[in-house]
Amino acid sequence: MIPKKVTNYLDQLKVKYKPVLHKTVYTAYDAAATMKAKLNEIPKVLHVLADKKRHIIVVVPASYQVDFAKLKKALNAKKVELASEKVMEKMFKVKAGAMTAFGGMYKGTEVLVDRTFARAKRVIAGAGTYTDSLEMKTKDFLKASGGKMGVYGKRRK
Repeated sequence: MIPKKVTNYLDQLKVKYKPVLHKTVYTAYDAAATMKAKLNEIPKVLHVLADKKRHIIVVVPASYQVDFAKLKKALNAKKVELASEKVMEKMFKVKAGAMTAFGGMYKGTEVLVDRTFARAKRVIAGAGTYTDSLEMKTKDFLKASGGKMGVYGKRRK
């Protein structure tokens, strides 16, 4: 079931979405395979730490990996690393693999969204559980993510 916090947030923004129920998935790649969606329509949501104190949500397509060199430059940081699952769970009160791309829900957190999403017609984003996603138009997804667009990822090899 989609958490109330997520639907309330999207309803406040007047974002249209369609719930999508699917089998349990833990990765964006598995979500794409399960829903027979294109990899560039599924956001991979990562929690990174810049200089050990800035918490940032980075959103790249499932077919991408985060480009830490580009991220370091974009954040003007000395060191950028993935946060541990323990830190993420404590900071955002979510289970690992169930974080949403709707960064505006997490007050005071920077959100960076890879601009490759601008080319997708739709986005199917995780809704904060392992079995629920939300399908929406790309422009609505970008509005809900509250993120700063840029180049933060690179294609997986």
